[in-house]
Amino acid sequence: MEPSAEPNWEPLPATIAPMLATSGGGLPTDDARWGYEFKWDGVRAVVHVDGGRARATSRNGLDITASYPELANLGESVGTRAAVLDGELVAFDETGRTDFGLLQQRMKLTGAAVRRLMATVPVVYLAFDLLHLDGRSTLALPYAERRSLLESLELSGASWQVPPHFPGNGAAVLSASQSRGFEGIMAKRLDSAYLPGKRSEAWRKLKNIRRQELVIGGWTHGEGGRSGNLGSLLVGHYDDDGSLQYAGHVGTGFTQKTLRDLISRLEPLARTASPFDNDVPRPHAAKAAWVEPELVCEVEFTEWTREGRLRHPSYKGLRFDKPAGDVKREPG
Repeated sequence: MEPSAEPNWEPLPATIAPMLATSGGGLPTDDARWGYEFKWDGVRAVVHVDGGRARATSRNGLDITASYPELANLGESVGTRAAVLDGELVAFDETGRTDFGLLQQRMKLTGAAVRRLMATVPVVYLAFDLLHLDGRSTLALPYAERRSLLESLELSGASWQVPPHFPGNGAAVLSASQSRGFEGIMAKRLDSAYLPGKRSEAWRKLKNIRRQELVIGGWTHGEGGRSGNLGSLLVGHYDDDGSLQYAGHVGTGFTQKTLRDLISRLEPLARTASPFDNDVPRPHAAKAAWVEPELVCEVEFTEWTREGRLRHPSYKGLRFDKPAGDVKREPG
């Protein structure tokens, strides 16, 4: 967009780090002061749209535009306007639910490889916030006003949408998310400003299904039907003091393709000693192949045990959009 003669005109910022939410805490008691959205199971992306072109960056600031060619026409849809959007890149399963496992197939691919998968694993960008519009930062505006401006853009296409937003009545939105099998909801205070890169109590994650990002510190070789393959991942999270705490082993949720991909990524990270600062139970430690704690994965589980271990964890996929050092145990 060309510079304006208006005195308060600002160019599009090169990057904006996404605002983050806190976990748990239950539905707000002052319900009328909050807006609610469904929580989407995908990859966070800030999208800059200017001059008919769209550029997407991940949560950790990496340019991921080439992996999602679907966004190309979003720039044309916005036309001569310039905007910065916040949202989630998702893949839908046959029931209409977002599926992180499907999306995994598209991550990190570019060129011919991604074009081959576009027909079978299409990706949709769900824009839920507006951070800059036509030479004006909207960060200081209340969330309710940003949503109104976002909806005025009328972004509706085969590969991008503005998902619904519900002022008040959080209990009904949460119930609807449960009945549809969604991961949960987001509660956002209607008067809250957008705080780039900050985790704020003004945004809350309320989950129906427990999920946790964890750092991979080792793996075990499979036995029986998994002989010669990966058996389980040894995972943990960082405490506030910077120590890496073992949180359990994950042995389910893998496909054969996933197992092959994980081994190819883990073997180059091999190290001789455990990266965890607490003890790993002997049955797992004795069989472990330790790795540098660089890869982050997401798991689904039922609860935390008193010992700080995951109960019934299932692997959901790798997270390339979060540095390992930022992974901490979420409350609840």
